[in-house]
Amino acid sequence: MIKILLVIAVVFAVIWFLRGARTASRGEGEPKRPAAPPAPQDMVECPVCRVHLPRADALPGPDGQLYCCAEHRQRAG
Repeated sequence: MIKILLVIAVVFAVIWFLRGARTASRGEGEPKRPAAPPAPQDMVECPVCRVHLPRADALPGPDGQLYCCAEHRQRAG
C-alpha cells in the first residue's frame, strides 16, 4: 500500500514539475506589469456650448478658436 502511494506521489510530482517548466518557458509564469496610464491630454473649451474636449478632437475655426463640432464652428463664424 505504501509503495502505491509513493508511486502516485512521484508521478504527481513529475507532472507538476513538467507543467511548471513548460509554462515558465512560455513566459506565462512571469507576473504581468499593469499597462501605463495614458498621457494626459490638453483640454480646450468650445466657445459656443462651453463643453471641454481634447485639443486633438477640436475643430479649428477661421478666427483661430477651437470648436467641438462643425455646427458650432459655422454658428460662431
